[in-house]
Amino acid sequence: MPSALIIGGSIAGLFTALLLRQAGWQVLVAERSPGDLASRGAGVGTHPEQFVVMRRLGLPVDEAIGVHFTERLCLAQDGQVIARLPFEKVQTAWALLYRKLREALPDDCHRDGLRLVGLDQDAAGVTAQFADGTRLSADLLIGADGVHSTVRRLAFGGPDPTYAGYVAWRGVVPEAAVPAIARPELVGPFGFFVTARETMLSYLQPGPGDDLRVGQRGLNWVWYHPTSPTQLQALLTDAGGRHHPQGIAPPAIRPAAIAAFRAEAEAILPPQYRALVAATAQPFFQPILDLDSPAVTTGRVALVGDAAHMARPHVAAGIAKAALGAMWLADALAGTGGLAAYAARALPFGAALVARARWVGAFLEDPPRPGLAGEPVPVMLNTGSPLGEIPGLAPFLPA
Repeated sequence: MPSALIIGGSIAGLFTALLLRQAGWQVLVAERSPGDLASRGAGVGTHPEQFVVMRRLGLPVDEAIGVHFTERLCLAQDGQVIARLPFEKVQTAWALLYRKLREALPDDCHRDGLRLVGLDQDAAGVTAQFADGTRLSADLLIGADGVHSTVRRLAFGGPDPTYAGYVAWRGVVPEAAVPAIARPELVGPFGFFVTARETMLSYLQPGPGDDLRVGQRGLNWVWYHPTSPTQLQALLTDAGGRHHPQGIAPPAIRPAAIAAFRAEAEAILPPQYRALVAATAQPFFQPILDLDSPAVTTGRVALVGDAAHMARPHVAAGIAKAALGAMWLADALAGTGGLAAYAARALPFGAALVARARWVGAFLEDPPRPGLAGEPVPVMLNTGSPLGEIPGLAPFLPA
């Protein structure tokens, strides 16, 4: 039985482990963080293609998978609704999907607390070295360890992700705590606020314990806000002066940075979104990054998910990309094409997804680039649009 060592136990790693195991491989997932990851992540978009992969694994895809939307609307700065459009979409929580995948993987196929520090490969196999002295060998090593992938650095020599020039401030407010001024427009539809340089959006997601009952859900909001590299460096530095280049934990964000963010929100956002931000106890942010890897395989090593390609969130396809990449890898290894067949799909798909997300977010950069105009209707139509509408993706999508 062939064996695979998967570095990274998040969504991409779990999809890959389950699909390879289904194909007859012996798998082991090595996750850097100790304990359960289900407390991480916020709201995420879905695409039907990821549900195809989930059904292939026997995972339930039903009304309990997330919140179903039929409408999107856009607010003006004064709070008036200036556009309404139909929107058939399901939004869910990262934690809900993670739990479904993790529960399907036997515990003896998963180890946490293992931080990769080195790897060696030859004709016989590949061996990973971890910080605690553990050494694990397999026929194939798969890097599913995210945009700051150690596997990509060790086996491919890069590239590093690049900063797009803006951040996403985020928060979740329990549905029962959503201020009255925000309820008519933001509890129900998928909400937007768009200017020539800003975009904010909001949507309901499952509440704690994957609760989808009305009143028990969460209202997730995301504000894409231009931020210079110098400003970003300051945001990623905590009150003790320590810099966190790969992302700062919400409690470590300096109070002065939170105060400045709240002041900007009061000056720029519509009243509904101002109230929503004010009701958020712990806002946090993520730098928006691009990653377009020129290679996803080398020898006995392959990259999947964000370790291979990181597209900005405007396409809302991170989970779908992880699921499809894992499926392509499992199918390629089960057939005659091997890793070359996997790369033939993953490379053009990832490059097209990254290019589309750059085009959608170009107006948010400083200075803005040619791309999608920062106007309400175009932004609404191109945020989370079907994958089949993105140039270059249709040939790779399952029926």
